Amino acid sequence: MSLTTQFATLYNGVAAPRSLLPRLDFAAFRENILQGVARDWRVAALFALPAPGGHDLVAILAADDDGLMHALRTAVTGDSFPSLTAECPQLHLFEREIAELWGLKPEGHPWLKPVRFQKPLRPGLDLTPPRPGVVDWYQVKGDEIHEVAVGPVHAGVIEPGAFRFQCHGEHVFHLEISLGYQHRGVERAMLHGPLKRHIHLMETLAGDTTVGHTTAYCQNMEALGNGRAPARAHALRGIALELERLANHTGDLGALAGDVGFLPTMSFCGRLRGDWLNLTAQLCGSRFGRGMIRPGGVGFDAEPGRTYDMALKVEAALKDVSGAAELLWNTPSVMARFEDTGLVTRQTAEELGLVGPAARACGIERDARCNFPSGIWQFAQIPAATWTSGDVFARAWVRWLEIQRSAGFIREQLHSLPAGPVRAACGPPAADRIVVSLVEGWRGEICHVALTDGEGKFAAYKVVDPSFHNWTGLAMALRDQQISDFPLCNKSFNLSYCGHDL
Repeated sequence: MSLTTQFATLYNGVAAPRSLLPRLDFAAFRENILQGVARDWRVAALFALPAPGGHDLVAILAADDDGLMHALRTAVTGDSFPSLTAECPQLHLFEREIAELWGLKPEGHPWLKPVRFQKPLRPGLDLTPPRPGVVDWYQVKGDEIHEVAVGPVHAGVIEPGAFRFQCHGEHVFHLEISLGYQHRGVERAMLHGPLKRHIHLMETLAGDTTVGHTTAYCQNMEALGNGRAPARAHALRGIALELERLANHTGDLGALAGDVGFLPTMSFCGRLRGDWLNLTAQLCGSRFGRGMIRPGGVGFDAEPGRTYDMALKVEAALKDVSGAAELLWNTPSVMARFEDTGLVTRQTAEELGLVGPAARACGIERDARCNFPSGIWQFAQIPAATWTSGDVFARAWVRWLEIQRSAGFIREQLHSLPAGPVRAACGPPAADRIVVSLVEGWRGEICHVALTDGEGKFAAYKVVDPSFHNWTGLAMALRDQQISDFPLCNKSFNLSYCGHDL
C-alpha cells in the first residue's frame, strides 16, 4: 500500500492501517471522487459509519487499468451532505442507501427516494417496522398512458420485487424497480465480529453466489488475520468459483430460450445446469458450494481419482451445453428476438458503473479476475469475454464465451492441482485495519470492505453485490422497448433480489 496526498491506495485482499486512510474536507472528498471517475476509475463502494461527532463517509474507487483501489473518507457532522449524483451517476444508489440506513440526506440528489424502505432504518428512533415497496412511483402523464404493475409476488419460485411500467400501448417509456422484500440486516449483523455464524451469513447472502461471496469474506479474514491460503486451496477455490459460473450461465441460456418459446435449448440447459451443480456437490458435498470456502483455504480436498472423474464429467457437460447453445445461435427466430432487444449503450453502462456480463456485453473489459487478480488468478488468468452490441444477444453471447473459458480453466486445474495442504492457520483480525476484496462472481464484481476497531472487531462490514450496480441497467434496457420483452430483458440480466437487499 502507498499513500498519496489524496488517497490510500490498496491492493486487492491486502490489509492496511486505518490511520493511512485520509480524512478530507468534503470539498476535497468530492473533487477527488470526480477526478478519479474522470480518469475511468469506478465507485466500487460508498458507505457511512459512525464516527466521533457524527459519521464518516468512505469511498472505494477501483482503477481497472492498474489493478489498484483508492480509498478516502470525509466527516459528516450534521444530518446531511451535498449530493454528487448529478455529477457522478454511479453514486445515485449509494447516496440513497446512505440516506435510508443512516438518516443522512444527500442534499440536491436528483431523485432521492427509498432504495428498499419508505423511511430510514435508524435504530432506537422508531420502533415501527419499515415496509418495503411503499414509495411514490414515478408517473408519466398523458392521453392513453397507462401503468402496468408487476409483483412483488411473482409466479413460480422467484423472490419478490415490485416493477412499475409507464406505457403507451405496448411501448415502455419508463420502468421503476422497488426492492427491499429480502432485507435481512446482514451488514449490521456483521458488526463486532467476526463470529462463527458469519461464514454462514456469507454463504446465504445470495444463495446462487455462495462461492463468490464466501471467497471475498475469506480473503478479508486472511488479510486481517495474517493468514495465507496454500496454493492447492487457491486452485480448488478457483474450480468451485468457475463451477458456480458454469451452472448459472447454463441455466440462464436455458431460461432465455424459454422466454422466447424455444423449448429444445430450454429443456437441455435446465438439465445441464444440474450437471454443473452435481460437480460442485462432488467437490464438497453441497450443490451450492456450502462448506467449501473457509478462512485459510478450503474445507475439502480432492484426491486424484475424484479429479480424474470430474474432468471427464466437465468434458461431457461442455459437449452437451455446446450442442444446446448452437441450437440458439443457429435458429433465426431466436436471433430475431435476441438482437436489438434491451439495448444498453456503452456510455450508459459506464455512467451507471455496470459490472459483470452486463458491462462486458457493452464492450467494457471489466473483470476482477483480470483487473484485480488474487488467489489463483495471479497465476492462471481467464481472458475477459466481451461483445459490443449491448443487447440481449450480447449478454447471452458473453455467457456462452465464459462457459467455454471456465470449462477450459477447470479442466486445466483438475489435471495440475498443486501438491500440499488445503488449509493454513488464520489468526484473529488485527486492530484498526481496512481491507477490500474484489471477486468476479458469475453476475459480476463482488466487493467486500472490512474495517476493524481498536480491539480487532468489525467496526464496519460493507458488501456490494453486482446486482446493486446493475438493477438500474435493467431499467434503462426497457426504455423504448415492448413490454412483452420484459421477461427476456430481465432474464438477460438475471439479477439477485436478496443480494441487493442483504
